[in-house]
Amino acid sequence: MAGVSGIDLNLLVALGALLKERNLTRAGAKVNLSQPTMSGALARLRRHFDDELLVRSGRQYLLTPVAQRLLPAVHEALAQVERTFAATGEFDPATSGREFSVAIGGQSIVMLSELLHRVHNLAPGVQLQMRVIPADLIKDDRGMLEHDLLIAPMEYYRPDGEPEVISRDRFVCVADRANPALRDGQLSLADLQALPHAVARLPQAEADPLRTAQERLGVTPNVILTTPGWLPLPFLVSGTDMVAAVPERLARRVSEAAGVTVIEPPFGRVDLVEAAWWHPMRGADPALTWLRSVLVQPAGN
Repeated sequence: MAGVSGIDLNLLVALGALLKERNLTRAGAKVNLSQPTMSGALARLRRHFDDELLVRSGRQYLLTPVAQRLLPAVHEALAQVERTFAATGEFDPATSGREFSVAIGGQSIVMLSELLHRVHNLAPGVQLQMRVIPADLIKDDRGMLEHDLLIAPMEYYRPDGEPEVISRDRFVCVADRANPALRDGQLSLADLQALPHAVARLPQAEADPLRTAQERLGVTPNVILTTPGWLPLPFLVSGTDMVAAVPERLARRVSEAAGVTVIEPPFGRVDLVEAAWWHPMRGADPALTWLRSVLVQPAGN
């Protein structure tokens, strides 16, 4: 592979477009270059990397393994260039039009709705692009380069780096208001053992403090329904004899609409701590520093 010296760094822009679009015409249109110019750029890039990068398969192009490995690094390099030339050393939320990419666990929806309101009030031009955390993001911190922040429960996602605690909650139980097992709005551990459960299926379930607390008390839930996150659970147990454990803030927010009652958990207090992570390369970004300050406002609630 050739060294950087003597290489036209404008090729980085062409490379980013080619890897993303996987089509010479679309890539050229994206960066305002003609197809012959893009063809020339691709030839130079192939010589530099000593790899085809794009290979034809029928009527489309596919990325080679080398190109796939380059993609996250190229994405971040282009983003860093944009941040470098846009940097002023200051960030004014009242006038900024910055767009943040935030990867979230699907269970963080209540806390995020509060964040959206605060951001809109403080910075009406700022946009938050929310994306669900992909499964492989917790396996490779290169994936974090694609996002400004990752927000998730501390116990369920363990990416590298020191997180910042942004919200605290606890688990409660929810059940249909007419559930025959309820006595004075309460359930016993025996009830919890006997009733069917709806649960959230979450990454790294072996670290689930809720399951640990129940197992310590000898409760093995009879799980008959699983979901990707906690949000649907109150609505799914409504009208059934199922019970579910969900974060208290979610339960209080939706109990009336879902037609369920919120129950003090018989397994005692189990905390839920949500945190934010970011790639170290973004640590000095003044805009991200501001967003993190907005995030921590409700910490301890």
